[in-house]
Amino acid sequence: MLNLVMTMFSYGFMTRAIMVGILVSLCLALLGVSLVLKRYSMIGDGLSHVGFGAVAIAMALNIAPLVVAVPVVMLSAFLLLRISAEGSMRGDAAIAMISSSALAVGVMAASLSSGINADIHGYLFGSVLAMSKSDVIFAAVLSAVVLSLYVFCYHRIFAVTFDEAFGRATGVRVGAYNTLLALLTAVTVVVGMRMMGALLISSLVIFPALSAMRLFFSFKGVVICAAVVSVFSFCTGIMISFVFNTPAGASVVITNLMVFIVFSLLGIVLKRGR
Repeated sequence: MLNLVMTMFSYGFMTRAIMVGILVSLCLALLGVSLVLKRYSMIGDGLSHVGFGAVAIAMALNIAPLVVAVPVVMLSAFLLLRISAEGSMRGDAAIAMISSSALAVGVMAASLSSGINADIHGYLFGSVLAMSKSDVIFAAVLSAVVLSLYVFCYHRIFAVTFDEAFGRATGVRVGAYNTLLALLTAVTVVVGMRMMGALLISSLVIFPALSAMRLFFSFKGVVICAAVVSVFSFCTGIMISFVFNTPAGASVVITNLMVFIVFSLLGIVLKRGR
C-alpha cells in the first residue's frame, strides 16, 4: 500500500489530481448536506451541465474555459434559486430545463467547432491529466473560502437548512444564505468538473450526504461523516483508477456507491438491534 501511494505521488499529474480532488470532495460534501436536506440535490448536476455548455462555447471561441464557465455557472445558480423562490416553476423542473438546454448548447458548439475532441471528452467524463498548477492554487483558495464561510456561518446554515421560517423569525437572511450555498456550489462544481466530468461531478454532492444519513441523525454528525466519507471515497477511487487504469470519475462514483450500500446495510442492522 505504501509503495503504491509513493508511486502515485511520484507523478506530478497524480499529485495535482489528488490534491484538487480531496479539496473539491471535502467542499462538495459539506455543501451537499444542506443541498440534500433542502431537496436541492440535483442542483450540482444542473450546474455541471451548464458548466459544460459554457466550457464548450469558450473552447469554440478560443477563450480560457474558466473565464467563461465560472460567471455563467454562478449566474445560472442565482437564476435557479430565483425561479424556485418565486414559484413560477418547480425547482426540479427548472434544473432539468436549464441543464438539458445547456448540455445541448455545449454539444452543438463543440460539433460546429472542433468536434468532440479529447479536451471536450475530458470535460464530459473527467481526466486526471487535466489538472494544472493553477487549478491546485484555485482549489486551495476556494477550499479555504468555503471552509471559512461554512465554519463562520454554521449556525445560520443549520437554521436555513431545517426551517427557513424559523430562520427568518430569528433574523437570519434566508435568501442571502441560500444564494451563498448555491454560488459556492457553482464555483466548486466548475473546479471539480475538469477531473470528475460534467456527467459525474454531482455524485460528490449527493452520495456522501446520503451515506452519512444512513448512520447519523444529527446535523453535525452527518456533516462530519459526509466529509470523511467523501475524502475516503475519492482517495480509494483514484487508487483503483491508477491500479486498474479505469476512468477516474467513474471509479470515484462506484466507490461512493459501494460505501452507500455498506452504510445502508449497517443502518438496517443497527435499527433492528435497537
